[in-house]
Amino acid sequence: MRWISNPLLVGALLLAGAGLAKAAMLATTATDLTVYSGPGTEYPSVGIATRGSSAVLDGCLDGENWCRIDVNGMRGWVFAQELTVDYNGAPVIVRERRVDLGVPVVSYEQTGSIAGPADPAPGDEMIGKVGTIVPPPEVITYIERTPMDPVAYDGEIVVGATLPSDVMISAVPNYRYSYVRINDRPILVDPGSRRIVYVYE
Repeated sequence: MRWISNPLLVGALLLAGAGLAKAAMLATTATDLTVYSGPGTEYPSVGIATRGSSAVLDGCLDGENWCRIDVNGMRGWVFAQELTVDYNGAPVIVRERRVDLGVPVVSYEQTGSIAGPADPAPGDEMIGKVGTIVPPPEVITYIERTPMDPVAYDGEIVVGATLPSDVMISAVPNYRYSYVRINDRPILVDPGSRRIVYVYE
């Protein structure tokens, strides 16, 4: 067997091996974004990460677009559309190139109940699967009785997707989420993050 005698080369190989063993995926925040304590807007906010902040990306939930990151001293969950990663010398959106980037899959086990707003409106329970809400009957009634011109939008209409700033949303009385009709479908939106939280069928 041939041994490596150059101590500098040995040191370099050891450092390279350690780096591979502990490799972390570096990401950058594409917008000012809210970091949540769990994978959904119904979880308490950990804080705000400003656009262009460097983050360590642990991975994303399998089949969903919520990712766990460390950013600016905070550890929590953000939407994959709000992160970019360098790929072949150019920044790409994590959500759009997740497979190409080889983003690891992470899991999240919910323990106990999900914390809601400090003063929730009556019937504003946060139940169901992660990232899903069940609007109270009063909200459904309000939407049915409040006509709104539909907005044409080519983007994906799914829970967790973020609407662009030019899509006008309307407040719902005594309710934490806002309302918009997109392509003739009523949608509930978190007014702070502009994420879709419910899509009426």
